[in-house]
Amino acid sequence: MPLVAFLRGVNVGGHKTFRPSILAKDLSQFDVVNIGAAGTFVIRKPCSRSKFRAALLSKLPFETHVVLCDGDDLLRLEKENPFGAKPSPPDVVRFVSILSKAGSVKATLPVAFPSDKDWLVRVIASEGQFAFGMYRRHMKTIGYLGQIDKLYGAPATTRNWNTISTIMRILKSD
Repeated sequence: MPLVAFLRGVNVGGHKTFRPSILAKDLSQFDVVNIGAAGTFVIRKPCSRSKFRAALLSKLPFETHVVLCDGDDLLRLEKENPFGAKPSPPDVVRFVSILSKAGSVKATLPVAFPSDKDWLVRVIASEGQFAFGMYRRHMKTIGYLGQIDKLYGAPATTRNWNTISTIMRILKSD
């Protein structure tokens, strides 16, 4: 089964910039598919995680945290449908934070940042390596997304549910 790689904190605000499409070409021996500009890749010819991680990091012009997961694990998310069938309000974005290792939440879910009444980020559920939530579009949101690391005791990188859906379509097409 393919692997999925998520780079943390790249191509954000001019920080740690690179061209993901060129990186995917440079890693062609792994049949890498680039998903957008945030450092998300489907590896269709996986080898060991450590070998791929080393190859990926050797091609980047900076250091960053790489989170890997099995494609099967993402496909299970679709079946479990963590957000239900009801659409989210227009000002709310559904997200998945991918933890560098399966973490245990240090609080009862749901958890809201900064508070239940005026939340900008709300973590609603978790399963293994994944934390599910919603955020409101606001300048302070990125700071509150960083609280997920502390909540789970592991570095996490976050992607919009639409990005995760695109990954699942690619995985199912293989």
